[in-house]
Amino acid sequence: MNHNHNFSTGDNESLSCKELLGNLSDFIDGDLPEDACQELQRHMNGCQNCRVVYDTMTRTIYLYQESAKETELPDDVRGRLFRTLKLDDLLPKTPGD
Repeated sequence: MNHNHNFSTGDNESLSCKELLGNLSDFIDGDLPEDACQELQRHMNGCQNCRVVYDTMTRTIYLYQESAKETELPDDVRGRLFRTLKLDDLLPKTPGD
């Protein structure tokens, strides 16, 4: 992956909110170098707005992943659903069909 990480490195310069937000996805995905991660952490420790954006993004990702987990329908419910949608031919055949 070739990402362009624009971080300030001078002692008197700090990471801007715009820079943080531009690299937030890479930070969450673990695709940033350790020093860049530390700089983002320092910035978020002192910037409530960026912390809220980070918390909201990570919570959204978590909720999406949880909702995407496959759930199994009981066979009778699945059968009724498929028959209602006229998808009977996609149901597994049972003896006597």
